Amino acid sequence: QVQLVESGGGSVQAGGSLRLACATSGLTFRSSILMGWFRQAPGKEREAIAAIYTTEGGTYYADSVKGRFTISQDNAKNMVYLQMNRLSPEDAAMYFCAAGRGAPWYSRARYGIWGQGTQVTVSS
Repeated sequence: QVQLVESGGGSVQAGGSLRLACATSGLTFRSSILMGWFRQAPGKEREAIAAIYTTEGGTYYADSVKGRFTISQDNAKNMVYLQMNRLSPEDAAMYFCAAGRGAPWYSRARYGIWGQGTQVTVSS
């Protein structure tokens, strides 16, 4: 059974940093999986913010986080991370890890497995 479990959320002040982690089980990163991070703020659509293809290593970012967020993977631990720097109140949301295949990376339809999410709060 495939499972994704996010951790690392919390409360930070604007300008601060957080590192989210996504622990996977039942997946093998050698089989070209698309791992993505999404976020959803209250009253808003869930949006794709970053993704990585586990074998090719290509990374992709939404314009809103480019240059501030970094997605990475640890193949030995089957983990995916999202380093978030220079956080602003606009980044506050529930953050979800997701696994899927194919393209485009930002399409929710590409992802079939989701974690429960981890909350990020940013105070000004």
